[in-house]
Amino acid sequence: MKAVILAAGLGTRLVPYSKEMPKEMLPIFVKESESLVLKPILQLVFEELYEAGVREFCFVVGRGKRIVEDHFTPDQSYVEFLRGAYKTAQAQMLERFYEMLSDSVIMWVNQPVPKGTGDAVLKAEHFVGDEVFIATAGDNVFLGENVFTKLIELHRSLGAPLMTVRRVSDPSRYGVIEGERVGERIYRVRRLLEKLKRPPSNLANTSLYIFPPEIFGAIRRTKPSPRGEIEITDSIQLLIDEGVEFYAYESKACWIDVGTPQTYLEALIHSIKVSTNRELLEQLIGLLRGPP
Repeated sequence: MKAVILAAGLGTRLVPYSKEMPKEMLPIFVKESESLVLKPILQLVFEELYEAGVREFCFVVGRGKRIVEDHFTPDQSYVEFLRGAYKTAQAQMLERFYEMLSDSVIMWVNQPVPKGTGDAVLKAEHFVGDEVFIATAGDNVFLGENVFTKLIELHRSLGAPLMTVRRVSDPSRYGVIEGERVGERIYRVRRLLEKLKRPPSNLANTSLYIFPPEIFGAIRRTKPSPRGEIEITDSIQLLIDEGVEFYAYESKACWIDVGTPQTYLEALIHSIKVSTNRELLEQLIGLLRGPP
């Protein structure tokens, strides 16, 4: 299955960091080979897709995101530099990442003007063709479970488009789904609703989907939202209203959504917890409790 990774957002809530540096490249803690390392969120998304069996990738990027392309271009000279500096573990870690890149087909598509998630998905139509595909936000990642693998398995059994949701304590901060439960952590979606003061459910949309190729036609029929963007959730609702069965899988894994300084801090803390580095977590808690 092909994957479309959306990484064209401006990240205005993270200015000034995001003025030149894509928010998708913010690092979080990951345990690798018994060591605690920092990896860009976008790299984690790619690696989990690769582990799920995906080998064809389309990155939808925006203006000034050359740094993303550079990161996903193997640099063997830097690996040799690390080996020469006796940084063997770091060199091996990069080599593993580069092997995944070399084993993959990667296409870069530019979204020069941020016109919404629907428009970003539409940019990948020529890459996808007439196939079912995965679409995911490049600044969202699950830790503790490869949700891509689970979604692909569910798609094979259900034969229908899917999305991933996560139960949250404050659903007013997120878009949510409304529907009925049809299986263990499986829901038939009836409506997708965006950031209401009193949401009908606490199942938040995590911007991870398996789409049929018909989504492209729905995007073309989607009217701009009040903020002037083509929202992918409106396109999904069009398909549902036209009779397409759309399901949601509720993951219980740690979901990291980086959009604001607060959520990034939460992401760092959660990633430390998942990495089971209790010593570092206790140090962090001590710093937060200490004097300003």
